[in-house]
Amino acid sequence: MLGELITAGEPMGLFIAQDKGPLKNVKHFTSRIAGADLNVAIGVARLNHTVKFISQIGKDTFGEQIKELLQNEKVNVGDLQISANWKTGFMLKSLADNGRPETDYYRKGSAASHIDSKKIAFMDFTSAKILHLGGILVGLSDEGYQATLKLIELARKHDVQITFDPNLRPTIWNSEGLMIKRTNEIANLCDVVLPNIKEGRILTGKTAVEEIANYYLEDPKSHVQQVIVNLVDDGAYSKHRQLSGNYRTERVGAIKVSKIVDRVGAGDGFVAGVLSAKLENLSDRDCLRRGSAVGAIQMENLGDNEGLPNLNELNEFMSKVTIG
Repeated sequence: MLGELITAGEPMGLFIAQDKGPLKNVKHFTSRIAGADLNVAIGVARLNHTVKFISQIGKDTFGEQIKELLQNEKVNVGDLQISANWKTGFMLKSLADNGRPETDYYRKGSAASHIDSKKIAFMDFTSAKILHLGGILVGLSDEGYQATLKLIELARKHDVQITFDPNLRPTIWNSEGLMIKRTNEIANLCDVVLPNIKEGRILTGKTAVEEIANYYLEDPKSHVQQVIVNLVDDGAYSKHRQLSGNYRTERVGAIKVSKIVDRVGAGDGFVAGVLSAKLENLSDRDCLRRGSAVGAIQMENLGDNEGLPNLNELNEFMSKVTIG
């Protein structure tokens, strides 16, 4: 048994515009489900891995849709809290020819932002191999921050590897300074940090990708053993501390996508690909290759998780493209 992935975050309802143009002018929307960590959970589950998703949803229509989607994707929802007092958050997303849609979030005071860390203390981590966390839950509320710390504590107790995607969302933070400080605090408590290049530059103040990696790897107070940077249009990079104390670096080039439909969710696809490869004990280079492939597939599809491939689809895609 390879061991399961446990992840936590904020799932949301999603309204995608049916008509192009600014959101304020759109009259018709299609309803779907979104959320960075939910996307990762679905992406890893579709690649034949056991996944548990931890969050809190409202006792409402979006909450029912989220639970049903996760169950249909064979994601374990046994630790999905349901609140009768708080509603599930949602977002609007426009259609855009350049694949960079306008988004508008309605998540303040959401059910996920009131997640109960006391309940997390009793969750079962015995079969977990990786705990994957994101910066959104950290920034939503103090409850989300405390829940994240409790999850890290549990993972350490059970010798579970901890991965972290900063997922910077400035609109949910009181200030950029607090966002950087608290995100880096959590990052340094984890084993693997997975920023994209823009996030890495914001969080570290560095420009070069190796300097971004060194910011975490060379901090004597940090737990970080590996930094994986999604370079977006320029591929992906990894720097990994070895048992010898030396470092191994890998870099792969970008995959050319025939038509970019929607970039939103591509970063989550990249993370899902990397984590599934880690669950299979693949090499750092193969982690980057798979992450890049899943991210590229996702960009060719509308929606945050609809395009995430199953294993056969992924293998077929990777057999037809050149990856670094």
